[in-house]
Amino acid sequence: MNNEKPYTRRKKSDTEWRKYAGNLLKAELKRKGMTYADLAEKLKEIGIEENGQNIGNTLSRGAFSFIFALQCFKVIGVKEIRLD
Repeated sequence: MNNEKPYTRRKKSDTEWRKYAGNLLKAELKRKGMTYADLAEKLKEIGIEENGQNIGNTLSRGAFSFIFALQCFKVIGVKEIRLD
C-alpha cells in the first residue's frame, strides 16, 4: 500500500524554479503581444535602464530578483498572476 499523500509532489530543483520564473514572465509578454525591446522601453519609463537583449538573456536564465519581476509585471499591465 502506498502511504504517500495524494497532494505530495516531488520537490522542484532551483533550476526548475528558475525556468518556471522565466517562463511566467515570457508568457505574460506574449499575452500582451510585447517583445523584449518593448519591455525595455516600458521599464525605461520607470527609470530602469535595460535593453531587449539583456532582458531576453535574464529571462532565459530565470535568475532575477522578485523586484525585477514585479517591475516587469507592473509595466506590462499584469493585474493577476496565476501560479498553477
